[in-house]
Amino acid sequence: MKSERAMVLIGRIMSGIFAIFLLGASIAPKLVGARVATEAMTGLGWPADHVLMIGIIELACVVLYLIPRTSILGAVLTMGLLGGAMAAQIRVGNPLFSHILFSVYLGLFMWGGLWLRDPQVRAIFPWRRATPDAA
Repeated sequence: MKSERAMVLIGRIMSGIFAIFLLGASIAPKLVGARVATEAMTGLGWPADHVLMIGIIELACVVLYLIPRTSILGAVLTMGLLGGAMAAQIRVGNPLFSHILFSVYLGLFMWGGLWLRDPQVRAIFPWRRATPDAA
């Protein structure tokens, strides 16, 4: 089916964009010990010596997400990380739409990519059209 292949392709592209974004904006700075990562994490209350370990955990979650056999596990673990990031943003009183909900935006994009590329995820979370009499 042509539309199925298109969905899978779009899902792979979305998943790739998600992974590249996380690698460039979050994981790599933590792994190389960039000052921006350390300052951001300490600003959220994390000790500086935790930055590398958090980067390694993020990398492991993204790798699991990209491997088809472990993609659901990777998505669930990544959502745990994103939830922790959101909690840290709430705790320090950062703005709602730009900081606190950013984890939700990333999570929706991540799950959207997985939903499009994996028919088993679509079976678990089906998209149902509203029927006229379902009011």
